[in-house]
Amino acid sequence: MAQQPFKLPDFYLPHPARLNPHLERAREHTRAWAREFGMLEGSGVWELADLEAHDYALLCAYTHPDCGADALDLVTDWYVWVFFFDDHFLETFKRTPDDRTGAKAYLDRLPAFMPMDLDDAAGPEPTNPVEAGLADLWRRTVPHMSLDWRARFRESTEHLLNESMWELSNIHEGRIANPVEYIEMRRKVGGAPWSAGLVEYAAQAEVPARVAGSRPLRVLRDTFSDAVHLRNDLFSYEREVGQEGELSNGVLVLEHFLGYPTQQAAEAVNEMLSSRLHQFENTFFTELPPLFAEHALSVPEINRVLAYAKGLQDWQSGGHEWHMRSSRYMNDGLVDGAGFSGAPSGLGTAALDLRRLFHPQALRQFVHTPYEPVGDYRVPAMYQPFPPGRSPHHAAAREASIEWARALGATEVRPGLPDSGAWTDESLRGADFALCSAGLDPDATLDELVLSAKWLTWGTYGDDWFNYAFGRPADVNAARAAVDRLARFMPLDDPAAAPGLAPASVLEAGLADLWAATAGPLPARNREAFREAVITMLDAWVWEIANLAENRIPDPVDYIEMRRHTFGSALTMLLSRFAHQRTAPDAVFESGTMRAVENAASDYGWLINDLFSYPKEIQYEGELHNAVLVVRNFLSTDQDHALAVVTDLQTSRMRQFEHLTAHEVPQLLDDLALTAEQRTEIEAYLQDLRNWMSGILVWHEGVTRYGPELEYQPATYRARLAGAGAPTTGPTAPTAPTPGASAGLTLLPGIHGVPVPGVRRAAAALTSQEVVEALPKAIEALQAAAAALGEPATTPAPEGTPAVADPDPVAAGYLPPRLSGLGTAAARLTPAGC
Repeated sequence: MAQQPFKLPDFYLPHPARLNPHLERAREHTRAWAREFGMLEGSGVWELADLEAHDYALLCAYTHPDCGADALDLVTDWYVWVFFFDDHFLETFKRTPDDRTGAKAYLDRLPAFMPMDLDDAAGPEPTNPVEAGLADLWRRTVPHMSLDWRARFRESTEHLLNESMWELSNIHEGRIANPVEYIEMRRKVGGAPWSAGLVEYAAQAEVPARVAGSRPLRVLRDTFSDAVHLRNDLFSYEREVGQEGELSNGVLVLEHFLGYPTQQAAEAVNEMLSSRLHQFENTFFTELPPLFAEHALSVPEINRVLAYAKGLQDWQSGGHEWHMRSSRYMNDGLVDGAGFSGAPSGLGTAALDLRRLFHPQALRQFVHTPYEPVGDYRVPAMYQPFPPGRSPHHAAAREASIEWARALGATEVRPGLPDSGAWTDESLRGADFALCSAGLDPDATLDELVLSAKWLTWGTYGDDWFNYAFGRPADVNAARAAVDRLARFMPLDDPAAAPGLAPASVLEAGLADLWAATAGPLPARNREAFREAVITMLDAWVWEIANLAENRIPDPVDYIEMRRHTFGSALTMLLSRFAHQRTAPDAVFESGTMRAVENAASDYGWLINDLFSYPKEIQYEGELHNAVLVVRNFLSTDQDHALAVVTDLQTSRMRQFEHLTAHEVPQLLDDLALTAEQRTEIEAYLQDLRNWMSGILVWHEGVTRYGPELEYQPATYRARLAGAGAPTTGPTAPTAPTPGASAGLTLLPGIHGVPVPGVRRAAAALTSQEVVEALPKAIEALQAAAAALGEPATTPAPEGTPAVADPDPVAAGYLPPRLSGLGTAAARLTPAGC
């Protein structure tokens, strides 16, 4: 027997797999169904032996253990269809990759077999097994689901189908993706988001429409998807890379990007897999309870969301079991002793099995000491291929935007304006936001440049002040309330109209002014999109405060995706699109290709910021949101290595932007048959993105905001407030805190859904030998938290336990709280220092 290319790592498995009792019936049914619709003998793709070897009924029986026989039959048919489609499409077109016209015509017909209303006139007659199977499946599925679910599932199905064009384009290219690109593309071509839609059907857990697009539900879906795909990469590496020469595998991606040997790359992929699972758990406990309250979900609606989360978890554990048993994968010796378990399963019971529960690497997210010195840090050289531009109106726009900020109160503490005076005249002038605007849009008129500089000034001021006011000590409720008020200053019907309340802060007055000037000339549809971009950025600031509340360094994938929002990339990109899009169809901007272009540009931009701001944020502001720190924590490596990895990632994002604009965008424009005028509009937009990236780099190199003289925050701001006789927004911190000090970090039970005070008091009385005995109590606490959906815990501490106050953050030996969701319950009960 050939030696495996690496030893499979120890997987984090918090939830035992279970098998649906209707497996054999599903096997018999789907065999007959596939034959009826022409997918077996004579199809030129599969024979009966192929279907039997794949055993999709076993996969579905493991991944949907609780659904009834009819539902399991239907779900299994869906999986047979989607795998058959993949093979049929590639068999038809992979031998002639230049036949993009035929491939596109093949894909363009399929949505017609997914009508939103089944009473509509009959669609086209099916011409192949893929079309016939889809028509049958759609007819059998959608009567049980709402129109909203139909729209979402149809969209995810179309995405899955259309990304086959991307696979076709790259099948002979021989290019290994960078890690960010890989995660994004794997979601699209891997099918797990589509699988999440079927979980709603099988678990009778349709997500309420008003929360389906929310961040918590999106994160549950995306973490589920990433974990499914990364797990598959580990099991399939030997077949895909060693036997088939495949380049789309996460282990290979990290081998290539990090320069790791195969075993180390496999361990890193497993760490990413575990991190995504912990993100799933953290989102369940910390983000679902406030979501339920914010949208006033009914008890049945809440139960459906919880059942959906459980269904995703069932899929995760069932998929792992199937991989261990399928002949397609590298799994020698895994089945013995690794099969069924009689232990309780579900959310909150992982602590019963310490082997599966205890994932020490996850603790690294919670033990960072704020304000640590960064030592001799040097900003690295950055790859920037585009020559920067500079507007001739730079100087005039600088003076106009500075005067605007002063008039609002940005540089002077004013009674009645709680966010005034966060900057000084010197820091405002040194930041020179007009320099950034002059590079982003070198062809702008003076009025356009001034407006751009004001937006950059307002956004940066808000980002600073949110952390000063709500970051230490963390106050998620207050941050949320501030964001909700700001949203009211962006009316859609009449942007110049008063919103019904007077601005009570610098940020509110500034936003009201900017909104009237910017949104007024926009068409209603563009105005709504721009408002959504601003709100998304504001919500992302609250996400940062929530992480500070937990002292939690973000999961790397979640960080990258949220950093695009905290940086406000969409604001300037949307305004550029609105300026250039006159006749070009929306399909260009809604395509996966153009979104990949925008994400690559956005990532390059905010990575510039993270690389320049690392000393300012980590040593002087006690921040957790910086790519160098996130990578350093995730890889458990030193600062120099993390810096090199982040720099390489930034370079790879720029290289991807170049690749996309040189190869994939032209192909997209050909596929959409754009006119010469429309192509000119798109090229103008791409040039704006090039200016955007080069302009951001020039700005960082030319301002004083990132050094050499830096101030400890929020201590300096609070001292300024105190000196002016104004009330401070929180407890006064030392002017120059001892490295490691921070204002007290206190988790909020009503926000995070975990009975923190009770757990922490109980932990104070424990020794390491008592941890295992305490696990059942921890499980009960977590289950009670989930049931209470964020209600503050009232469970008293065990008798004899001394009262424990929040720790003094400046005291010797201080460690921040270490709390997360599922999978770290035992670790949270472990005494400090273990």
